Amino acid sequence: MDRSNPSSRRRGARGKNQDPDVRLSKLLSYTLRHGAVNLGLPIGSDGFVPVSSLLLLPQFRSFSQIDIERVVSCNDKQRFTLRHSDAEGALEIRANQGHSLQVEVELTPLGEELPNQAIHGTYLRYWPSIQQRGLSRMNRTHIHLCTELPGEGRECISGMRRDCEVAIFIDLPRALEDGLLFFWSSNRVLLTPGNADGLLLPKYFLQALQLRPQRQVIPLEYSRSKDF
Repeated sequence: MDRSNPSSRRRGARGKNQDPDVRLSKLLSYTLRHGAVNLGLPIGSDGFVPVSSLLLLPQFRSFSQIDIERVVSCNDKQRFTLRHSDAEGALEIRANQGHSLQVEVELTPLGEELPNQAIHGTYLRYWPSIQQRGLSRMNRTHIHLCTELPGEGRECISGMRRDCEVAIFIDLPRALEDGLLFFWSSNRVLLTPGNADGLLLPKYFLQALQLRPQRQVIPLEYSRSKDF
């Protein structure tokens, strides 16, 4: 850490003072979504990792199986799933979505009954690029959408951070008509791999809404009328 940099010192202080359960949740999220292979963990094609193997890693040495069970059961976004393996009954854990690793998580294809809305949350600093290029899954396997704005519905368990500054409303019927695929994750996050380039193009944007500091509609540069 660069101790001459005040922001680095602040980040270090936050890490030390962070609630242990929050720290464990963040460690689990990174490890199970992105870092398992590089860390040498045995990970199944379905994304499950033995809890005993996790606890052998240095970054998890201050935690126990009981800590992991508590964090999973108390996580309001239902980010993780625990199970006992069929073979030996060993406890295993998986992240429910958000992987950059290629894993086969349990996904349910979107049926004929569509949600009332599909929303992606982002930040103002990313909006100029998004409105030109569209939403990208980047290094993940899916673009994440929720069906309610945070705090406005009971269905938004996960899929959008509460501090997002911009909400992008997606024309779900039109995207489906064009052949894009959508799935439900096990914790009811709406997922799409996007098009062949991993993008959800601006032509599928119904509306962009700035959420803070005050709510206001953001004009869309893309003219939807030119596609009709």
